[in-house]
Amino acid sequence: QVRLVESGGGLVQSGGSLRLSCAAPRLITSTFLDSVMGWYRQAPGKERELVASISRGGTTDYADFVRGRFTISRNGSRKIMFLQMNDLKAEDTAVYYCHFQGRESGWGQGTQVTVSS
Repeated sequence: QVRLVESGGGLVQSGGSLRLSCAAPRLITSTFLDSVMGWYRQAPGKERELVASISRGGTTDYADFVRGRFTISRNGSRKIMFLQMNDLKAEDTAVYYCHFQGRESGWGQGTQVTVSS
């Protein structure tokens, strides 16, 4: 199981921005990059849903409800994945989880994002 450490959640007003981070401190860079990684979120009473993903080659993909507002990226040398969230809306309120899928997999512990309207 890959250990992932998330940070960056918090409370923000509608229209504001946050950046989430997901670090994989125990991986070497090549293993970190030889993976598909993603951000998921789960709101109260709802199922976990995929927000954004980044492939081994760096191709990114987004759910329609965040496309144009959120940006996923990762830094191989620092072994960190980011989710830049702009123009946040109340409906973005959820616990956000990062996920790693390589030879092994893992989930972050989750970070709360609360957007006040």
